[in-house]
Amino acid sequence: MKFSTRAEYAIRALVDLAMQFEEKRPLKLHIIAERQDISLKYLEQLFIPLRKAGIVRGMRGPIGGYRLARPPHKIRLKEILELLGDSLCDQEPEMSEPQDEKNRFLIEELQQRVTQAIREVLDSITLEELRDRQVYVLRQLRVLQSFDELPAIPLKSSHLAHAS
Repeated sequence: MKFSTRAEYAIRALVDLAMQFEEKRPLKLHIIAERQDISLKYLEQLFIPLRKAGIVRGMRGPIGGYRLARPPHKIRLKEILELLGDSLCDQEPEMSEPQDEKNRFLIEELQQRVTQAIREVLDSITLEELRDRQVYVLRQLRVLQSFDELPAIPLKSSHLAHAS
C-alpha cells in the first residue's frame, strides 16, 4: 500500500500551509509549488476539492493566497485521503485468495482487521502531527548541515594513540 502522487502532493502542500497557520497570512500557491517542487497547474487542481470541502480557504487580492480553514489539529489524514478519493483503507491488503473454502473466512477476517487498523491510524494522524514531525526533521537537517560548515580538526598521532 502506498499513497498516490495526488495524495502525496496534497499532504505536502497542506503541511506547508500548516507550518504557516499561526502567522494567519495566506500563502500563494506558486510559493507552495516552488517550495514543494510541484507543478503549479497540478496544485491548482488539487486545491479545488480541498477548498470546496472546507479544508483550505482562498483569499483574493494582492495579498491573497490560501490558508487552512481549520486549525491543523482538526484536520485528519483520513479526511484528506477520502476527499481525494485515495483512501488507503478502501484498498484491500494484498493477500492471495485461499484455494480452499475452509481458509476463506480466516483470510477475510484478517483483511477486515488490517483494513480497520489502517482506518484507525489514518484517523489518528492530524496535520498538526505531520507539521510537527516536518519541523523536527528540518531542524535535524540544519544541525547536520552545520557540521559540514565546521573546519576539519587535525588529529595528531599522539591523539590517535590515546584513542586506541
